[in-house]
Amino acid sequence: MTVPSSPLARRALLRGALAAGAAAALSTRASSASAAEIAPADINLHLLSRATYGPTQAALDEARALGLAGWLSAQLDPASIDDVQTDELLTRWPMLSMSAAEVRAAFPNGNWAVMYALREATVARAVWSRRQLFEVMVDFWANHLNVPNPSSEVWDVRHLYDRDVIRAHALGRFADMLIASAKHPAMLRYLDNANSTKNKPNENYARESLELHSVGVDAGYTEQDVKQAALLLTGFTVTSTDWTYAFVPSRHYVGRVTIMGFTHPNSTAADGEAAAVAYLDYLAHHPATARRIAHKLVERFITDTPPPQLVEWLAQVYLQNDTRIAPVLTALFQNAWFFSSPGQKARMPFEDVVATVRILGIGPEPAGVDGVKYLVSAANNVGQPPQGWAAPNGYPQVAAAWSSSSATVARWNLHYSLATASQAKTLVHQARAAWLPTPLPATHGELVDVLCDRLLQRRSPAKRDALCAYLGVTPATKLTATSAAATSKLQTLVAMLLDAPDFFLR
Repeated sequence: MTVPSSPLARRALLRGALAAGAAAALSTRASSASAAEIAPADINLHLLSRATYGPTQAALDEARALGLAGWLSAQLDPASIDDVQTDELLTRWPMLSMSAAEVRAAFPNGNWAVMYALREATVARAVWSRRQLFEVMVDFWANHLNVPNPSSEVWDVRHLYDRDVIRAHALGRFADMLIASAKHPAMLRYLDNANSTKNKPNENYARESLELHSVGVDAGYTEQDVKQAALLLTGFTVTSTDWTYAFVPSRHYVGRVTIMGFTHPNSTAADGEAAAVAYLDYLAHHPATARRIAHKLVERFITDTPPPQLVEWLAQVYLQNDTRIAPVLTALFQNAWFFSSPGQKARMPFEDVVATVRILGIGPEPAGVDGVKYLVSAANNVGQPPQGWAAPNGYPQVAAAWSSSSATVARWNLHYSLATASQAKTLVHQARAAWLPTPLPATHGELVDVLCDRLLQRRSPAKRDALCAYLGVTPATKLTATSAAATSKLQTLVAMLLDAPDFFLR
C-alpha cells in the first residue's frame, strides 16, 4: 500500500471514521451518539477536560487521588499549588515586571516587545502551569474585560493590566475586578475614558461597561443612562509623568446622576471618585450582571446553550457570595448539569494548541523562548492568538464561531507538526520510542488501543480499524519492533488520533 505524503492525503484515508466527525464535533451541539462516544470513564476526566487546558496523565492521577472536591479546592487556591517550574520559566520574560515608565525608557517609540512577551508568557502558563483552573479563568476574564494585545494604545501598560487586574482578581470578587479595570491605564486608554472630561465627556467606556462588562445589552438601560454614566466617570485619567492612574477632580462632572436605579448626589468634585466607584460596585452587584456572568460561565464550561434554571441558580450563588467567583465555580462544577454535559463543548483553537502540547508531553527548551514563540505563531495560524481579539467583546466562546473547514485543516496540520516534531525543534519532544508500551503489543490493533488510551482516554473500534487500514494491515496483524507502526509511522498515528472528534471535543 502506498502511503500518502501530505497531511491532507493522509487524512483523506480516515474521512469515514475520523475526519467527518471532526466537523460535527465543532457544531453547537454534539449529537447523542457523539456524547456517548466521548463519555468519560470517570468524572475526573470530564472535570479536567473542562477546567484545564487539557488533561494529562499526571493531572488525572492527581485528580483521582484528591477526588473532585479536593482537586477543585486546591485549584481554587492557586497560591497553595507548588508551581516552581513554571515560575522559573517565567523569569525568561523579565520585562513583564517593568512599570510603564521603565517600559518607555527601555523600549522607546512605542515598541511592542513587552506586549509580545506577554503573549509568550500567557502561552507558557497555559501549557505548563499546574494552576490550570486559574489560567483558564484568566483567559475567561481577559475576554470579558477585553483589552486587545498587541495594540498601540496600550503598548507600555497591557502587561500590567494582565497582572494587576485580571490575574489579581480572577478567582476573587468581580466587583473588585471591575473597579480595578475601570481605573487601569490600559482600559482608560483603550475605551477613551482617560480623555473624558466634564466639558467633553466620552461615552465609549460608559457604554461598554454596561453592555459588555456588567448588565448586558438586554438589561434595559437607555441612552440617558449611558450619558449619565459617562458624566459620573469623568476625572478617571492617566498621568503624563509615570503613566499610572489618577483621579483629577477638576475634570470631574458635579451634579446628581441616575443610572439604572443607581442615584448619587455627586455633589463635590473631591468626592467624585468615590461616587464613581460606588456606581461600579452597584453594577457588579446588579442581578442582571449576576445572570450575565453566570450565563457566560456556563457557556464556557458546560454548554453553548445554557439552561435558564442553571444560570439563575448560579446568579444567586454569585450574589449571595458578594460577587466572589470561587463559590460560583464550586457550584458550577458540582451539579447535575455539569455531570451530564459530555459532548456539549468543543475546544476553541487556542485550547487545541495548548491541549496538544500538554497531551504530547512537550516541554519548553532549556533556555530561551523560541519554542514558545512558535506556539504563539501556531495559535495565530489556527485563528486565535492569546488576547488577540480586536473588538471590546473578546473572543466568542461557542463552537459555531470557530466551525469551518479551513480551521479544521489548520488544526490537523498543527497536530502533525507537533506530533512529528517536524517544526518547533527548540521545544523538548518525547523520543519516538517513548510512545511504544513495554512490552510491545502483539498486534497492530492492540497498539492503536494503547495509543487511544493515552491520547483520548478511551478506545474505539472505528478508529482502530481506520488506522490499521491506513497502515495496510488488519487489527490482528502481528506487530514487531521493525513494523512501520512501531517506527516510521508511529508519530503519524499519534497525529491522526489527535485529529479525531474526541480530541476536538472537551
